[in-house]
Amino acid sequence: MTSFQKRLAAKVMGVGVSKVWLDPVKMKDVEKAITRIDIKKLLKQGAIKKIPDKIPMPKKKRTRHGEGSRKGSPYARVTKKQRWVHTVRPMRRMLVELKDSEKIDHSTYRKMRMLVKGGMFRSRSHLKIYLEQHKLVKK
Repeated sequence: MTSFQKRLAAKVMGVGVSKVWLDPVKMKDVEKAITRIDIKKLLKQGAIKKIPDKIPMPKKKRTRHGEGSRKGSPYARVTKKQRWVHTVRPMRRMLVELKDSEKIDHSTYRKMRMLVKGGMFRSRSHLKIYLEQHKLVKK
């Protein structure tokens, strides 16, 4: 007979039947309840309760990580523009530092900046090697 009370309690609380908890100690009182008012009284007494919702796992933890789960080429994840920005900005920063510490003069700085913009250098180390080979850095 408790299935009827469970169903009625679920409607009163506005939850599913599986979310209704009936106190096994006060089962006789629960079985006597046949109206919505009776159910509401039992809710106040604590003979009927709503089972709390489960907390879902964060989305970040749900997604799988690792080399094997990746799909697409390495540059499908990082756009060409992002790759460019990640290579050019450090080189420009390096040129500014060299200019500020007066290791290169203004004209060299401008020329190197234009070469960086043109994509002549792969990385900071490549730029550094170029400057040393062409004796553009003062020591």
